[in-house]
Amino acid sequence: MKATIVLACTAALLAGQGPATFQAASGPLALHPDNPHYFLWRGKPAVLITSGEHYGALLNLDFDYRRYIDTLAADGMMLTRVFSGAYVEPEGAFNIARNTLAPLPGRFISPWARSDEPGYANGGNRFDLGRWDEEYFKRLKDLAAYAEAKGIVIELTLFCPMYEDKQWNLSPMNARNNINGAGNISRLNVHTLDNHDGLLPVQEALTRKLVTELNPMDNVMFEIMNEPYAGGVPMAWQHRIADVIAETERGLPKRHLISQNVANKSATIDAPHAAVSVFNFHYAAPPDAVATNYHLNKVIGDNETGFRGTSDAPYRLEAWDFIIAGGALFNNLDYSFAAGYETGTFVYPASQPGGGNAGFRRQLKILSDFIHGFDFVRMRPDNSVIAGGVPAGVTARALVESGKAIAIFVRGGGASTVLSVELPAGSWTAEWIDTKTGVTARTTKVAGGGRRPLEAPGYVSDIGLRLRINN
Repeated sequence: MKATIVLACTAALLAGQGPATFQAASGPLALHPDNPHYFLWRGKPAVLITSGEHYGALLNLDFDYRRYIDTLAADGMMLTRVFSGAYVEPEGAFNIARNTLAPLPGRFISPWARSDEPGYANGGNRFDLGRWDEEYFKRLKDLAAYAEAKGIVIELTLFCPMYEDKQWNLSPMNARNNINGAGNISRLNVHTLDNHDGLLPVQEALTRKLVTELNPMDNVMFEIMNEPYAGGVPMAWQHRIADVIAETERGLPKRHLISQNVANKSATIDAPHAAVSVFNFHYAAPPDAVATNYHLNKVIGDNETGFRGTSDAPYRLEAWDFIIAGGALFNNLDYSFAAGYETGTFVYPASQPGGGNAGFRRQLKILSDFIHGFDFVRMRPDNSVIAGGVPAGVTARALVESGKAIAIFVRGGGASTVLSVELPAGSWTAEWIDTKTGVTARTTKVAGGGRRPLEAPGYVSDIGLRLRINN
C-alpha cells in the first residue's frame, strides 16, 4: 500500500499581495522604487552581472562553495544561481566535463534525509520524503550567509524539469529512490497539479521549508523553476509554487523577490503572476525579451548563457547587448568552476558546450563598472538618439537619461564607424570604452544641440560609448 505523505496546511491562497518593491538599506534585494526595471541592493541601485558555476554549489558535497564565493567576489561578480537539490544530473549530461550538477556517487546531498534502506540509483540509501536532512539545511544557510557577507546575491532555483529519463532516474522524487511510494509516474508528470502521484504536497512542503529557512537572509531571491518550457510544465503549477512562496512569507519577517524563467530567447509574457518580480530568459540574443516585456515594469533577466562554444566573444556580446537594452540581470555559465577548481581555473576540453574563465570574468566586470558608472535608474532604452552612421551588419543600441547621459553599445564594425548621435544642447564628453580591457580608447569634447558625428577609434568586434553632459 502506498505510503501517505502528510503535509500540514498553511494559510489560504494569497489574496492580492504584490511583489516586494522596496526595502531599507539592510533589507532584502528588492525592485528599485524609482525604476522597477532595476534592483535595489544594500540601499543602492544594482544590475546583477555574473559568470558562475553550473548550479551545483549546494548539492555537490565535493564543491567548496566558500572558495567559489571568494572567487566571485574577488572578480567583481554579484550573483550566483543555485539549484536546490530537487533535481540532479548524471555524469556526462549535456556533454559537460566536471559538471558540478553531477556529483560523484555518494556525494549528492538533497533536502530530504536518507533512509535506512539501500538502493539510491547513484549510491547510498534511498530518500525519505517525509524527513529533512539537517546537514543539507546547515550547508544551505552557511552558503547563503557566506555569500551575503561577500556581497553575492543567490538566485535559488527551486525546481527543474526532468529533461530525459536519465535525470528522472536520479531524482529523490522518483519512487525507485524514495521509501514513501510517491512518484511512480512519467517524468512529464512530476510537476503538475494532477497526475503527480503524491508529489505536489512534497513540492509544496519543500518550497515552504526553503523559504522559511532562508527568510533571515537579504541576498536571496527564489526562482520557481529552471526552463519549465523544456518539460511542458503547466503554468498553473508554476503559479501554485509562486503562491506558496508568497503565502509562506506572509507569516515571516521578510519578503523576497520571486523570479520566473519564461523562455529561451524571447516571448511575450501574458497574465503575469502578481507576486513575480523578475522574469528570466535564457540565451536572450538578440535582447528582444527586454523591449517586448518592458511595459511590465519589472526586472527582465538573462540568467543563463553557455551553449555557444568556448570562446568569450558570444557571451560578452550577449551581456552588453542585454544590459544596454535595459535588462538588469545577466548570468553566464562558467565551466572553469568545478569541484577542486573553485577558483575558476579548470581547463575544460574544447568539446565543452560553453566557456568561462578569469579573463572573461574581467570582461564582465568592465560591463558592470560601465553600467554602474551611470545613474541608470534615470535611464531608459532609446535607440532613436542614434540618428545614423550604423554600417550594414552592425548594431548599435542606447540607454538614455534625457539631457544628461547616454550609454551606447556598438556590435560589429571597426575603424570606419562614425555614429551620428542626437545630443541635447550643452557641452558633452564622449568616451569610447574597450569592452575587453576597460581602457578608454578615445575621449573627445562635443558641443550638443543636434546631430553630432562621433568617430570610433579602431576596434575589433565591439565597443562601448559613454556620453555625459559636463556640469
